[in-house]
Amino acid sequence: MSQYKILYVANEINPFLQTTEVADFVRALPQAMQERGMEIRILVPRFGLINERKNRLHEVVRLSGINIAVGDEEKPLIIKVASIPNAKLQVYFIDNEDYFHRKSVFFDKEEKFHEDNDERAIFFCKGVLETVKKLGWAPDIVHCNDWMTSFIPLYLKTTYKNDPIFKDAKSIYNIYGNSFDHKFQGNLINKAMMMDIDESMLDHLLTADYEGFVKLGMEYADAVISSKAEVGDKIDQLISAAPKDKKVETIQKDDNYLDSYYNLYNELVG
Repeated sequence: MSQYKILYVANEINPFLQTTEVADFVRALPQAMQERGMEIRILVPRFGLINERKNRLHEVVRLSGINIAVGDEEKPLIIKVASIPNAKLQVYFIDNEDYFHRKSVFFDKEEKFHEDNDERAIFFCKGVLETVKKLGWAPDIVHCNDWMTSFIPLYLKTTYKNDPIFKDAKSIYNIYGNSFDHKFQGNLINKAMMMDIDESMLDHLLTADYEGFVKLGMEYADAVISSKAEVGDKIDQLISAAPKDKKVETIQKDDNYLDSYYNLYNELVG
């Protein structure tokens, strides 16, 4: 039995928050892998819809206190943690007052897309990697789910490629059909920059839209996964345009999907 360290990154997880199928997926897969001998860490944003008292979140002071740069601004990173009831799994929450305290996820009550969702995604991705560094826990696989995690494969291949914590990590980018029509304003490339990144590496973001995020995640991940049951024509077109040498798989949520991911992990790391 393989015993890898797997970091799961997503925008939501049951039972703390569910707006899409991602929440169920990120609840089921880590537990299944833990039961197969894997060591698991899970990181998600602490969106304002998550009731801290009900879910017993508490701040991890030793992990908090870092400032994360988003463009020319730096914002404090707060880390909270809670346990999943009836499971031996902890979830770490990335928090910041400016980005995550509003009582909504990506859309406000009028169904208007938050103008700073790009900054929230960048802060989240940078915050995830800095938190794992502080944990001193070196993952073998970083499993990224949905568009909010799109920057992580790039950062692993550049800024963090020589870091002892991440130098051997392989990344997986799971694509879902949770697209949006919004185009971001401002200098998205400047906001996303980190050390050892050339601006040309962020060219996908010139479109400042959902497709740009997905293309970025696909380009730098070691494997790209989609589920035909969860994606549409737009995603199919993006996947068909992936580099020919890229490992791209369709893993449908069927009776064997847990085995499929287990085999994928072994293939990537073995």
